[in-house]
Amino acid sequence: MLRRVAFSAASLLALAAAVSAHAADAPAPAAPAPDSDTEVSKVVITAAPYAVSLDTVTSSVNVITRDQLDVAPPAGLGDTLNGQPGLRSTFYGPGASRPVIRGLSGPRVMVLENGVGQVDASSLSPDHAVASDPGEATRVEVLRGPSTLAYGGSGIGGVVNIIDERVPSSPAANGFEGRVAGSVSSVDDGKAINGSAKFGKGPLVFAIDADHRESSDYDVPTAPVSSRLARRDGLTPDPDKTVKNTDVEMDAYGAGVSYVHDSGFFGVSVKKTDTTYGVPYLQVLAPIDPDAEGPVSIHLQQTRYDLRGEQDVDLGPFAKIRLSAGHAKYEHAEVSVDSGEVGTRFLSDGTEGRLELVQKERDGWQGAVGFQALERHFSAIGDEAFVPSTDIKEYGVFTLQRLDKGVWGLDAGLRFDSRELKTDFTKKSFDNVSASLGLFYKPADHQFVALTLSRNGRAPTEFELFADGPHPGTGGYEVGDADLKSEKVTSLEATYRYTGERLRVEGHLWGAQYDGFIEEAPTGAVQDDLPVFQYFQTDAKFHGAELETSYVAWRGGENTLKLEGVYDYVRGKTDLGVPARVPPWGLTGRVVWSGPRLDVQTEVRRVGSQNRVADFELPTDGYTQVNAMVTFKPVADSALRLFVDGRNLTNETIREHASFLKDFAPSPGRSVRAGFAWRF
Repeated sequence: MLRRVAFSAASLLALAAAVSAHAADAPAPAAPAPDSDTEVSKVVITAAPYAVSLDTVTSSVNVITRDQLDVAPPAGLGDTLNGQPGLRSTFYGPGASRPVIRGLSGPRVMVLENGVGQVDASSLSPDHAVASDPGEATRVEVLRGPSTLAYGGSGIGGVVNIIDERVPSSPAANGFEGRVAGSVSSVDDGKAINGSAKFGKGPLVFAIDADHRESSDYDVPTAPVSSRLARRDGLTPDPDKTVKNTDVEMDAYGAGVSYVHDSGFFGVSVKKTDTTYGVPYLQVLAPIDPDAEGPVSIHLQQTRYDLRGEQDVDLGPFAKIRLSAGHAKYEHAEVSVDSGEVGTRFLSDGTEGRLELVQKERDGWQGAVGFQALERHFSAIGDEAFVPSTDIKEYGVFTLQRLDKGVWGLDAGLRFDSRELKTDFTKKSFDNVSASLGLFYKPADHQFVALTLSRNGRAPTEFELFADGPHPGTGGYEVGDADLKSEKVTSLEATYRYTGERLRVEGHLWGAQYDGFIEEAPTGAVQDDLPVFQYFQTDAKFHGAELETSYVAWRGGENTLKLEGVYDYVRGKTDLGVPARVPPWGLTGRVVWSGPRLDVQTEVRRVGSQNRVADFELPTDGYTQVNAMVTFKPVADSALRLFVDGRNLTNETIREHASFLKDFAPSPGRSVRAGFAWRF
């Protein structure tokens, strides 16, 4: 495996050197003026190691800033991102949620921390929480489509990168800077506070951060068990309008130090996460199973060490070296609420690293070569340990190249991945080659059109290969298939973007065809009183659309009135029928008033019903959610903001179709939240 990776790395380095040498024959472009459109719009994003304007990215990218996170409801990652174009949540109660991107979730959606993996077990089961909380982040970036190639097959559906400044990359402004935000909420008696600080003008710069949130069982507008589920299974729902065993207590804190100088930085950090959260259960009066194990809570702990650096160099064709590495020890224990007895424990201990060599920019040509490696040991201990202990090794090498000639250009990427999974009784190896090519054209000022074709491969996970046992998180007895092959997908995406003085429009049409799509379906058998679900491979097709609009309807002095809209749609089909938990369409409209001291936002979100379901699923009703927020600065030009946020103001019953628990754990009802955010 290492020989193949080394050969691929040497080939990509040679290719990058040849391209850069050719580009070096052309004169370097003049640097843009500081106030030029190019300089203002240039943003370094997860899609590439080099700077690319968000207005000229060839696929779909969203950035959630710290200002937005400061006033967002404290929640897991999936719930925080729910409602972004093409995104939903796996919502497994307030304690655990992961993003669903374009109808895909789990091992097809990669969650990163500063560009490297979480080294947790959140992708393997919906009841496993992500080990990083949005409250820790300085920004969150979401990639969809071909731009995920740089991160390998586990990002075949999308990539979410949680970015923080725990390893400082720049000196603190005036030697000291920080932030703090907090809120309380009514629907769950919730309390949250988080903050960070950075101090030191250099060369040594220090950072600290902490994040705490806690909440009790939350209220809903109706009995938690849906009428559809009650009719199908002959249940008598508990009429109590509280989803029980959904309390959460989360603490995360960390510190870091960097050596920062004019041409780069290098630093280390440590973070500790400790979370306990309840898992919702079926609340019925009859029938009662006397052998049921009772409610369960999950205790998640992770200690993570990170190393990051960036250095300007003059090394042949390369101008910069970037390094990220993380080592984490993770434990997830399932604990009986009644007895306190620890049941199954999931352990993950591993290290992932990423090195990127960024090429010198010449005549509109940018590029990079990167290397990625992961070693992780996963084990499950206890009565419900349905996956054997597995050692996982992954190696990848990639190159990204971009040519921007002003009116037209192209993006290209190539990646080779090798993955090995070893248990006590078998070893499986997978090699995948992924590639993408995008062409873009600017037909007029403020307009951008792109078409991108990509081919990606994903190796199966340890769950898909080796599972054999009861899995309460999904309500089935899961059986893997050690003969699974790599999953391949060919995707095509068209992008249109208009960025005018008052109007901004961005649209994406996409389609994906899978060869060897890995899914699980019931076999009809029952084992340990659970339906047996078998992993298998089939062919599948997904397609969809996303649209974002923003229009400044009125502007007077420092005050503006803006109208915003978001629409998304996804549809999937396999050779055996409809894939499970594909979300319905969503449409969001907002009216936003912005002023120097007062901001007011009203939002109405309509999500359609989902009647196109897998054989073992129930349909889901649509809903209309109304939200409103008022943010006020008590002192003009102050860094202090006070806010009041109303969520689900009409107290609508909301069931997320992408959730395993949709029929007995709906989303929270009406809630009012008050809080503050302060920068210093």
